[in-house]
Amino acid sequence: MKIRMSENSLRLRLMQQEVEQFNREGKVMTATHLGPSLTQILRYSLIKDEGAEVVTATFISNNIEVFVPAKLGEEWAQTNRVGLDVQMPFGEGRHLYILIEKDFKCLQERPHEDESDAFPNPLDMKC
Repeated sequence: MKIRMSENSLRLRLMQQEVEQFNREGKVMTATHLGPSLTQILRYSLIKDEGAEVVTATFISNNIEVFVPAKLGEEWAQTNRVGLDVQMPFGEGRHLYILIEKDFKCLQERPHEDESDAFPNPLDMKC
């Protein structure tokens, strides 16, 4: 699972096996080491939440957790729907834009990037 953050936006992109794991187990988690200490790890998760009504995110103790209502998560994982996007309000006119997407193969090869499990790109004429 890839994460991209920019100002007040958070984007998660999942490969095919990660979408399958999310659908089957209800959770996908990835960790990025940002230094030599075990306290210098950023963890980020996508979690199906039976009780949730909307997509939300939290950030506690170096953990970003994005919660998706279970039915919405299952519909996304089991269909051709590419993404889920929502604006999570903070109040005072501020919000976090959350985008969860299936990760497509790039149209141009990228050295050092394994895309063997990426979804076929619908714009690729060879698919």
